[in-house]
Amino acid sequence: MSDVPQHSPQLRSLPPPHLLRFDLEDRRAFVGGSDARIIMGSDEAMLVRLWREKRGEIEAEDLSDNLIVQLGTITEDLNRRWYERQTGHLVMHVQRRLQHPANKWMAATLDGLIEPSGAVFEAKFMLPWSFSEEAAAEKHMAQLQHNMWVANSRAAVLSIITGGGKWLEMTIHADPLYQHLLLVAEKKFWRCVMTAEPPCLFNIEPPRPRLEAVRVIDMSTSNSWAEFAAAFRRTRPAYHEHEEARAGLKKLVPEDAKEALGHGIRAKRSKSGAISFDLLDVEVADAPL
Repeated sequence: MSDVPQHSPQLRSLPPPHLLRFDLEDRRAFVGGSDARIIMGSDEAMLVRLWREKRGEIEAEDLSDNLIVQLGTITEDLNRRWYERQTGHLVMHVQRRLQHPANKWMAATLDGLIEPSGAVFEAKFMLPWSFSEEAAAEKHMAQLQHNMWVANSRAAVLSIITGGGKWLEMTIHADPLYQHLLLVAEKKFWRCVMTAEPPCLFNIEPPRPRLEAVRVIDMSTSNSWAEFAAAFRRTRPAYHEHEEARAGLKKLVPEDAKEALGHGIRAKRSKSGAISFDLLDVEVADAPL
């Protein structure tokens, strides 16, 4: 299989038969979706720690006392059931563990696969303050793209419950270029695990997600919005007057004229026939034609 992701245009209802269940109790034996986020991230200390964990030099971090992680774990079942209730789609193969058929060191433990599209399902719990869909997609992009690559899916659904009691879903599409860069970075990281060479950050920006515009937002509490809104309302009549004057001036420029000057305005015709206008200083404006 080529390093560059290649997929059929249709989603599969089930993963390919060569993606079979297998035992992944030892997380040191593979690179998973949560590892991808660290490998593609910007925290060098976390990257080195992950490298040492994979080499067996240190134990994996104990997250049993991390409240946010535990909230995500305990709400995962609720998240999945809420998604099914709100969308009417079934989430199958919960916690299915998949191994990439060619790159045996790549694996993914999925929160589920959505029927009938075959999209990867990912359940997350996030804090409500400073929450945005763009930030959520960016935060989990590497994990989602990794899991899509392993599961041979062209889309992933991010189902999010926030601490503010809100739920939303986001569809993230497979990005072949980013997946290629992700694969290169993960290969280099795994080579470091095998050779004991310390890894380096890759500093690869995640792709901007294509978010569906579905929300109506009240901006009345934003001071910046109020300032720009006032300027927009104040200058709108002048803008319309300006556009009407521009249209009138264009009509007055003779078809065989390369330039037309007068009263502080110069019109210039380009080779393609487009007319643009410049403001002239007083000396040029008063000069005879």
